[in-house]
Amino acid sequence: MSQRGCGTGKRWLLIASLLLVTGTGGCKQGQWTLWSAYQSRFIDVQGRVIDHSAGDRTTSEGQVYALFFALVDNDRATFDRLTAWTQANLAQNDLKTHLPSWLWGKDASGAWKTLDVNSASDADVWMAYTYVEAGRLWKAAHYTDIGRAMMRQIAAKEVADLPGFGPMLLPGPVGFSHEQSNVRSNLRSWTLNPSYVPLFLFERLATVDPGGPWQGIAAGIPRLLEQSNRHGFAMDWVDYVPGDGFYPTAGLDTGNGKSAPGGSYDAIRVYLWVGMTNGSGTVRAEMLNALPGMSAYLATHDAPPEKVSDQGIPMAEDGPVGFSAALLPYLRAEPEQSKESARQTVRLSKMRDAGSGLYGKDLAYYDQNLALFSTGFIEGRFSFGPSGELNVGWKRE
Repeated sequence: MSQRGCGTGKRWLLIASLLLVTGTGGCKQGQWTLWSAYQSRFIDVQGRVIDHSAGDRTTSEGQVYALFFALVDNDRATFDRLTAWTQANLAQNDLKTHLPSWLWGKDASGAWKTLDVNSASDADVWMAYTYVEAGRLWKAAHYTDIGRAMMRQIAAKEVADLPGFGPMLLPGPVGFSHEQSNVRSNLRSWTLNPSYVPLFLFERLATVDPGGPWQGIAAGIPRLLEQSNRHGFAMDWVDYVPGDGFYPTAGLDTGNGKSAPGGSYDAIRVYLWVGMTNGSGTVRAEMLNALPGMSAYLATHDAPPEKVSDQGIPMAEDGPVGFSAALLPYLRAEPEQSKESARQTVRLSKMRDAGSGLYGKDLAYYDQNLALFSTGFIEGRFSFGPSGELNVGWKRE
């Protein structure tokens, strides 16, 4: 675990301040070199996003993040290749009628195929949003039609009305709503993932479909973060028990093995989404106030923790470089966190591989995705408006 010393040299502060001047201020932008490097390493000619660190598998999350980045970069050719592969291999050739299976890869016999037909709602919502915004920005109605059809499926299959709380997105259609009955009790609970609900996505979907569940979900997101955190740290997975509140989920099988309760690779995205939320109203401030633990930790440490316990206690191991990237919008949302932001910027810069243009020693797929969101946002390549609408740099050029 890295921890700060007492002094900070002027030279380090100068370097940090220079690194922080990364916004483009709406000026004409050059090539998005990180996105180009990502495409070279992780996207094949068919439009499949490959996670080399996990048996060359493909997930719906990876496909939609790439769709979003292609839209941000005004790269319609890549967008269409990604769409074609996703529909053919994850959605039975039609995203309008089938939510994408979350996992595709090699089975025990060596065949490449869908490995889990359940969909992942975070990917589904990001995908619906991205197609709706692609239709608007590129003036292409067929993208809008896909997005709206996906919204209808999500509303029907992946939303639950939690007693005493309100509507909320379930992580998928199957496996997250629980009932346990015996002669003495009738205990109901639901498993949720706070990183699956970026507020700006639901604000935008609520504008597109005012009659849907989106505004109700959006209204519950700040309460979800406030009530499910532990000592100001976001958790990966939480169980909601009516009348009793939220508890970190223990032993959930996520398809990557059983998870320990606490905050780690899922929860890191919560800070990223909050930091990218439009700050014109009061809601972003409410969410930041619900998550003070990470910024307080970084006041005395050079890197974020890889894991936080279910009691909100940071563990000793430093998180990977993508964690530092993910935290930059969160830290920059509050001016008093400028020193903490500068340290993470320096760490990110030091861990960029000169040869590949990617981040970290192992060039991990997930780190690059977190870095693409963070640096693309900070550079002004995209932002989210007061109603969640996507603003892109190429529209200003």
